[in-house]
Amino acid sequence: MGAQSVKKPNIIHILADDVGYDDLSCFGSKDIHTPNLDKMASEGMKFTSFYAPHGTCTPSRATLLTGRYAPRVNDGTGLYVLFPHSKHGLEDEKEVVITELLKEQGYATGLYGKWHLGHLPQYLPCVHGFDEFLGIPYPNDHGPERIGNSGWRPKGISDPAIPLIEQAQVIKRCDNNDLAELPALFTREACKFIYRSVQKEQPFYLQYANIETHTPWFVPKGFEGQSKAAAYGDAVEYLDRSVGIILNTLKRLNIEDNTIIVFSSDNGPLIHKDTELENCYGKFGTTDPNREHVLRGGKYQERYDGGIRVSCIMKWPGVIPQNTVCDEIVGAQDLFTTFAHIAGAEIPTDRVIDGKDILPLMKEEKGAVSPHEAIYGFKATGGLMSVRYQNWKLIMPRKDRRGNVTDIQLYNLNNDLDEDENVADQHPKVVKKILALAEKAEVAVEENKIIE
Repeated sequence: MGAQSVKKPNIIHILADDVGYDDLSCFGSKDIHTPNLDKMASEGMKFTSFYAPHGTCTPSRATLLTGRYAPRVNDGTGLYVLFPHSKHGLEDEKEVVITELLKEQGYATGLYGKWHLGHLPQYLPCVHGFDEFLGIPYPNDHGPERIGNSGWRPKGISDPAIPLIEQAQVIKRCDNNDLAELPALFTREACKFIYRSVQKEQPFYLQYANIETHTPWFVPKGFEGQSKAAAYGDAVEYLDRSVGIILNTLKRLNIEDNTIIVFSSDNGPLIHKDTELENCYGKFGTTDPNREHVLRGGKYQERYDGGIRVSCIMKWPGVIPQNTVCDEIVGAQDLFTTFAHIAGAEIPTDRVIDGKDILPLMKEEKGAVSPHEAIYGFKATGGLMSVRYQNWKLIMPRKDRRGNVTDIQLYNLNNDLDEDENVADQHPKVVKKILALAEKAEVAVEENKIIE
């Protein structure tokens, strides 16, 4: 097949689920091998200070698609993690998502894998500018095995079997055996979407949102037991295999040079043992608390980097220099603005967009620096938990019952990547500076204004 004739570049975002910063071998993993992602990094750029918007799935994905910090979403109400009994989701009439902007520029748009921004018909991907959707509306561990034991579900209500949805139609209710085979299905169908777009000579945006690296760590039959990091490692290595298939598809269709491909995770990894998950899924829900990570903490929190600092790789032949590393501070919200600019789309002016254009960093332009003075770790519906400023990380202080401020934490990430040594007392001016930035940011979000 000949080269794709359209000039606008194709855009692929591989959105990994719960993959830790150092769970790729190119980011330092010793027990998980990811040769395809390693190759992608050698042919592109690693971003080593890339921040997910939140420590959990739903608010992180909402920010990614809208370019807005989580508390701004849905006109300032935000979105908690959604469950099968949840009645809300990402509101189409309140938000503009990247797919809507890209469709105006002639892009075909598809999502394969996990959505998690509302399972009711009015919240599904095709309402938000996705031409095609095949996937599950929430995580693969929101099934009937949980029986409401987590405390998040209404008392006495059991979740239904996980629905597999095509467009807006439930085409199957999946048991655990079905769930194990879905990653292979999603990879095949994503590649078919790419093929169809090329046949139409139409640029495309693909979000491949894998499911197997979220508990339970099911992979297709025959791929179990290959990793040194148990079931979780198997899942990451299977994701890497899918990345390889997608990359080979681009090469086979001769569109590799005209395609931007981004890999990032929605948040950090599960690091604590969870008895309920173990009881439900056995080894596929059993976390090894002794497995070491270079960052402190994991998913479910926005205070320490383990929850929100994630691995990110970008490749765009001829534009992004090969085998390069960028340590400038950026966030997933920046993908919204960057993708829009690359596609020639207009950024909405009727709302606050927190994402910035990071194309100069991607190109490694001389003098290019982060467009952000700081990156903020907000809770889903408001409240600031942490601030990354230059090489400093401030954990926001808390108040005790008497209103006294306690627990001011400051870390120098240049020599303390795991946020172990609190140096707040040694750098009072830095603390004062960052607290001032934090106050401005919190007020800006509360008042729906730009963070300046």
